[in-house]
Amino acid sequence: MSRKKNKLLQHITIEAYAAEGKSIARLEEGKVLFVENVVPGDIVDVIITKDKKSWAQGRVTNLISPSPTRIEPFCQHFGVCGGCKWQMLPYKMQLEYKQQQVSDQLTRIGHIELPQIQPIIGSPHERYYRNKLEFTFSQHRYRTFEEINASRDLKFEPEPALGFHAPSLFDKVVEIETCYLQGDPTNKVLEVLRSYSKEHNFAYYDYHTHTGWLRNAILRVATTGEILLNIIFQHENVAAREALLDHVLANVPGITSLHYTINGKMNDTIYDQDVICYHGKPYIEEKLEDLRFKISPKSFFQTNTYQAETLYRITREFAGLTGNQILYDLYCGTGSIGIFCSKGAKKVIGIEAVEDAVKDAYENAKMNNLDHCQFYAGDVSDICTDAFFAEHGRPDVIITDPPRAGMHEKLVQQLLTIKAPRVVYVSCNPATQARDLQLLDAAYKVTRLQPVDMFPHTHHIENVALLELRD
Repeated sequence: MSRKKNKLLQHITIEAYAAEGKSIARLEEGKVLFVENVVPGDIVDVIITKDKKSWAQGRVTNLISPSPTRIEPFCQHFGVCGGCKWQMLPYKMQLEYKQQQVSDQLTRIGHIELPQIQPIIGSPHERYYRNKLEFTFSQHRYRTFEEINASRDLKFEPEPALGFHAPSLFDKVVEIETCYLQGDPTNKVLEVLRSYSKEHNFAYYDYHTHTGWLRNAILRVATTGEILLNIIFQHENVAAREALLDHVLANVPGITSLHYTINGKMNDTIYDQDVICYHGKPYIEEKLEDLRFKISPKSFFQTNTYQAETLYRITREFAGLTGNQILYDLYCGTGSIGIFCSKGAKKVIGIEAVEDAVKDAYENAKMNNLDHCQFYAGDVSDICTDAFFAEHGRPDVIITDPPRAGMHEKLVQQLLTIKAPRVVYVSCNPATQARDLQLLDAAYKVTRLQPVDMFPHTHHIENVALLELRD
């Protein structure tokens, strides 16, 4: 039977979890069907959205019979906003699937000798665990398939929305009433911004015409109780802006750092824009163990503070520092991992491509009275020369924490040349980590593996690998 895009398949049994939040079913002649927002054991109707020779991808249109393991999602926006895609899975099962994902990807992609993978460490907080969220104002509210099908109108008038971008749609935003990802005062901020902006007819940003005034709101909530809010506008309107910011301060208790940014560019990134402090300190402070960290509006910091301590403790343990080693922290960001491990190191050298992050790293080291931590901006392969090593010392231990794309092959070759006795690889993507471990296998043996769940109800997973130089 021919299967084409938009064809409806009925009574499909979901058989197993695949990876990246998808589950699989088997079709005729062994063809694999990938489906999101389902649980193994579900029986569903699926419409085909992508059809290839050996596999297909589909979207559920009807849940006929739920799996015995399926639970009721706790959020009203489940299945629409694109976040927290695993709410219908018990957390214990989420951890099992994440453990399976790490094992499958390291084995199938890496093809190297591996030690036993330690049981995944789950998050102590399953809700309200994020310390940072970014919300978007859009002139175009996202409408569900059910909403569209139930209407007789073929053309909808634009309707503003404040919330999260709809999955794979750059212009449409899902209106968020209540979010369970971040604690107070997040939902209060949404309520205040939404009601005040609509009452005063403030124009939300239009991603088609690049017009409108309100663009984004970025909120950081620290475990110390400090709160940072940055509101991004498309253009300056002093009277309206000050009125809005003053209204937020008057109606949202506890904001310790209020900022605004004027961003007239076509995209939402603000790293090349000036952020103006309107009220309070220009930063908030976060704590990991007894260490303090400044977090400014553009700083990178691990999004789950509670699990960041766990992740960093594992990294520190794997590093095996005794007080005599020179530690190199690659992709150091604002220096959080290197500083966290600094008590056991003779010297810490952090290297980061983003200059603003390096400035924050120095500030964080200074705040914690650490005079043996140094940070450098630039490409690792350009900085780590023989002359640099002669001045600062060769690394005894290297910690590398790259983005999801993993390490550039040029850096991998650099590590093979440097030949530090130990490398601790912290990864947010086991697939690219497996690729890099295969390349590093020429000189290193993987001796320990520890998955850590930083993001409950999502398919994302962190994995820490210890590599030791072969004899």
